[in-house]
Amino acid sequence: MADKSLIGRSLGVTTSEVEKGRLRFFAKAIGETDPVYTEDAAAIAAGYKALPVPPTFLLCLESEGRNPQAIVEDIMGFDLGRILHAEQAFNYHRMAFAGDVLTFDSRIVDVYEKKGGALQFVVQETRVTNQDGEHIADLRSSLVQR
Repeated sequence: MADKSLIGRSLGVTTSEVEKGRLRFFAKAIGETDPVYTEDAAAIAAGYKALPVPPTFLLCLESEGRNPQAIVEDIMGFDLGRILHAEQAFNYHRMAFAGDVLTFDSRIVDVYEKKGGALQFVVQETRVTNQDGEHIADLRSSLVQR
């Protein structure tokens, strides 16, 4: 049975500095060839203050400083051998750049069942802000336990 008491529960607040080297490595790993993501001069010529953060890189930073296994097992009460990543969504409000320090504030926003309780879902949302308190993005993800 889905544990509705989890709704509103904080999964913690973490902070991560956006490092240029990691942005370059990520761009290479995903096959990004636009020099805006790897060369300072190209980023500045394109009107950015520094290398921009590629959209899905926020997910990498969001998981830093956390113990995902402990969150899944101890907080959500799920069995790692029975879970699947069900959904991921990003809602961007402004760009983040190399040198920014981003704060990730995560909490559980929904818990529900489908198929008569055979599938249990937990939905997590993370608010991302920069060092100036500006709202960068909202990340939303769902896990399902069969």
